[in-house]
Amino acid sequence: MNKIRIGAIGAGGFGLFALQQFLQVEGAELVAMAGTHREAALAMARRFGIAETLDVESLLNLDQVDLVYIATPPFLHYGQVRAALEAGKHVICEKPLALNLAQADELLQLAHSSDRLCIANLMQRYNPLFEAVRQLIDSKVIGECLHGWFDNAAGDEGLSAEHWFWDRSKSGGIFIEHGVHFFDLFEGWLGKGEVVSSQRTLRPGSGIEEQVQCVVRYGNGALINFYHGFTQPARLERQEFRLLFEHGELTLEEWVPTRVRLRGVVDEEQSRRLMQIFPDARLDVLESYSGSKRLARGRHKDFDTYQKIDLHAGLEAEKMRRYCELLRALFADQIAWISDRSHQRLITEENGRNSLAMACAATQLAEPGG
Repeated sequence: MNKIRIGAIGAGGFGLFALQQFLQVEGAELVAMAGTHREAALAMARRFGIAETLDVESLLNLDQVDLVYIATPPFLHYGQVRAALEAGKHVICEKPLALNLAQADELLQLAHSSDRLCIANLMQRYNPLFEAVRQLIDSKVIGECLHGWFDNAAGDEGLSAEHWFWDRSKSGGIFIEHGVHFFDLFEGWLGKGEVVSSQRTLRPGSGIEEQVQCVVRYGNGALINFYHGFTQPARLERQEFRLLFEHGELTLEEWVPTRVRLRGVVDEEQSRRLMQIFPDARLDVLESYSGSKRLARGRHKDFDTYQKIDLHAGLEAEKMRRYCELLRALFADQIAWISDRSHQRLITEENGRNSLAMACAATQLAEPGG
């Protein structure tokens, strides 16, 4: 396939942002758009030279549309994805793929039976830091991963009290609307996990869900805590990943991570391997050990140490530039599969399904009596 012709459904700010990245991939072309007549939709049409916006049914009936990109609120995803697949189109949908697992499984069965693409836009695994952290965990350079946190203190300034985000019948709740990105990321690092506890906090006076947290146990025994709170002014937003290992600790900053800090005690070989995993890193030596001081002990095991280090990487990276790169990488990966079914994708239909399964489990467990 020399060209992949896109029909876009939904014309909000993020849809515009993502499309500008998809259309930079060689062979991508926007041929139609379905949206309302709000200013955001009109601005998007002007940006891409679309003469008029269509209704969804008309867009899906266009023979020249190969792939439908869906960037509407979550409660519309299931119906629109299903209609697009039934019309014979490939689909890239903003997360979540659906509001419950039964809907997602139905969509994936339909996609499989018609040999169509049907993915949720989970782009985090295309981040070079995803692969670097995966290598760090798999290689056990600083020992087993024992514990971790994802702490998301998010802003709610752009989410008015009437916004669909707060209506769980439309968003699915914070785990489903937002948390799927991070369930998918950690599954890529640690394998399958099980939600073992979950809680939520309602905003006083309104009853809306504003904070959630859960603990997931992974196959190696590591417990990871996920926290999402939509409570902050935008200028105070922050996100942080922390992973505790036997011989050190890793911190990633931003919800699209760009910067790494690793602190630990390592021997000569481990120092070399860390610089291979993080080749652009700055490694500061805080202490050096010799003689009997090289011997350290943890978890009732002896191990050799050469130095205590503080490693920093990605100091010059910009979050929004990286975000753009990830979207382009995801789209290129998917259209490569459309052209050649033997192409091995980094993100497949199962990512959208599995991350939603985790989110649904956390949501249910957080309910009273869940």
